Amino acid sequence: MRNFLIFLIPAILMMSSCNPKEEKINYPETLKTDTVDVYFGTEVADPYRWLEDDNSAETAAWVTAQNEVTDAYLAKIPYRDQIRERLTALWNYPRYGVPFKKGGYYFFFKNDGIQNQSVLYIQDSLKGEARVFLDPNKLSADGTTSLGTYSVSKDGKYFAYAISKAGSDWNEIYVMETATGKQLTDKLEWVKFSGISWRENGFYYGRYDKPADGGALSSKNEYKKVYYHNIGDPQDKDVLIYENRNYPLRGYEVAATEDGRFLVLYETESTSGNALYVKDLSKPKADFVKIADGFRFDYSFISNQDEKFYLLTNDAAPKYKLVEVDLNAPASANWKTIIPEKEEVLKSAEVAGLHIVTLYMKDATSKAFVHNMDGSLLHEIELPGPGTIAGFEGNKEENEAFFSYTSFIYPSTVFSYDITANRAEVLHQSEIDFDPSLYESKQIFYTSKDGTRVPMFIVHKAGMKLDGNNPVYLYGYGGFNVSLTPTFSVSRLLFIEQGGVFAVPNLRGGGEYGEAWHRAGTKLQKQNVFDDFIAAAEYLIAEKYTKPEKIAIAGGSNGGLLVGACMTQRPDLFAVALPAVGVMDMLRFHKFTIGWAWTEDYGSSADSTEFKYLLGYSPLHNLKAGTCYPATLVTTADHDDRVVPAHSFKFAATLQEHQDCNKPALIRIETNAGHGAGKPISKMIDEATDIWAFTMYNLGMKPAFK
Repeated sequence: MRNFLIFLIPAILMMSSCNPKEEKINYPETLKTDTVDVYFGTEVADPYRWLEDDNSAETAAWVTAQNEVTDAYLAKIPYRDQIRERLTALWNYPRYGVPFKKGGYYFFFKNDGIQNQSVLYIQDSLKGEARVFLDPNKLSADGTTSLGTYSVSKDGKYFAYAISKAGSDWNEIYVMETATGKQLTDKLEWVKFSGISWRENGFYYGRYDKPADGGALSSKNEYKKVYYHNIGDPQDKDVLIYENRNYPLRGYEVAATEDGRFLVLYETESTSGNALYVKDLSKPKADFVKIADGFRFDYSFISNQDEKFYLLTNDAAPKYKLVEVDLNAPASANWKTIIPEKEEVLKSAEVAGLHIVTLYMKDATSKAFVHNMDGSLLHEIELPGPGTIAGFEGNKEENEAFFSYTSFIYPSTVFSYDITANRAEVLHQSEIDFDPSLYESKQIFYTSKDGTRVPMFIVHKAGMKLDGNNPVYLYGYGGFNVSLTPTFSVSRLLFIEQGGVFAVPNLRGGGEYGEAWHRAGTKLQKQNVFDDFIAAAEYLIAEKYTKPEKIAIAGGSNGGLLVGACMTQRPDLFAVALPAVGVMDMLRFHKFTIGWAWTEDYGSSADSTEFKYLLGYSPLHNLKAGTCYPATLVTTADHDDRVVPAHSFKFAATLQEHQDCNKPALIRIETNAGHGAGKPISKMIDEATDIWAFTMYNLGMKPAFK
């Protein structure tokens, strides 16, 4: 590649005014090349293709220049420092995770307030002294090394855990002795999208081959393998359990049953749908036996009683059911329904205290029930109100369980639960200084473009006037069967404190109403998602909550795609756009890291029909010259190896080229951070400060802080 550094003109803001709203921004001049792809006879220009090279000096210089522009703009917003101070104060309260018990020990996470990473504690009993077991804050000086998946051996002797550096999806696995906290020599590398499943003196995990030099953060992930690691062995002695050289783009994951007799193998081609296999480890020469074909439906192993397996599935049940499979006659015709499909979506099932605990979702809020092992209903778990059970932890043989509950105006609270007595008691109450009576949270239903009824949560100060002048933060996702349910957020609280309205529509593409709702927002029906989001904004305007000049739209990852598509389709409807780590190039997403797995939701440009549809809404390809787009702050990170930052780079460069008014078109590129998981609190506060400063300023808000 030619040296493009000479084309990157140092970027400055005109200094004639201290008010960034009145300034014309001088963006870095980004080199355009003559790169053109041909899809089924259609030429598609890709002039900023060179920004896909995350290792080049040219890309690094572009990132630096863009961040300088963005930093200079944000620095002139007069209340930016006050936002940071308020966010820091809001964040600074103790937060607890849901405890889990294993090998006679209790474990739980706690963050004292603004610790970069939550700390894992251990107790001998619930009332015993809590001791620090693993402090991820000590793994790096800047808090950018985070704890990923973890697992305690069945006898409680060992604790295996994965760490991520700088937010990457790549993990390293290490092992500790539980009783002493001693770090063992075990170190496993190039682990990605893997659990840790113990059996005997070791565990199963999944990994990829080491990427080529320079390709760790962007090259396509292929040929995933499953291994068994024996404690104390070097990684090169790990035993290969399963691979399939015929299908490089399939994923594999295994889990040993609690009794140690069986090994369950999941095979996937995308983010939904799987095949399921079982191997009887008590038979030395046994092979994996297919229990369910892929890849149309989901099959999740829940528990087993000898050869009888409990599976959660949406096979012939779009809202899911629980079935019993006898391994002696595993054909689906012999499956026995234990808990049939209901009107509500069955989100999960757990066996605890020799009972089945089910979590359902009704209109995007949680409901929980306890059943006998034959599926017969015993009772419903009483919850504080409409909200979300964020976790449920229990053991098969023990009556004691734990869960957390939260809502938009109910800070996350941890409960202990007696399964037999159906009694829940507060274990850890939130200590945040927050008065829920000052706020209002409600759910409404509105009509989308094609007549579909869509739910939306709306949160704001109590007694707010519906005069059409309230600033709105409209947040959405709409994809991959993900459900947006009520959760408490100190970051959003800052916006609501200042008179803002927070709105969350449950768009098609999500899982709020089962697989049919999900499929209605995928592939050639993806426009339904954008129509639902646009209709949500139109509802808020019609009902006098707000007006276009007061609406900010936001979303991350697939939600970043949502924002990008809606701001290009309806630039007149929104004042601010906040696409975060978004999928912006719908023609090339499948060429990087794990992007190939998203084609089940999006389709692929390799298919002629799907190509035309993707081109019709791809945010990158639908930016048009001569258009005034909303004030836009694109956010991404240099170590995002889920949705590579090239998506955001190319989108920002194109937006700056085409923006036909003085509304800012900026990009904020975080360093030593990834797609979002494991981001330290310090970086969360920094990012939230900049996003809220940008949003409030461009919505014309005048925040007042005590």
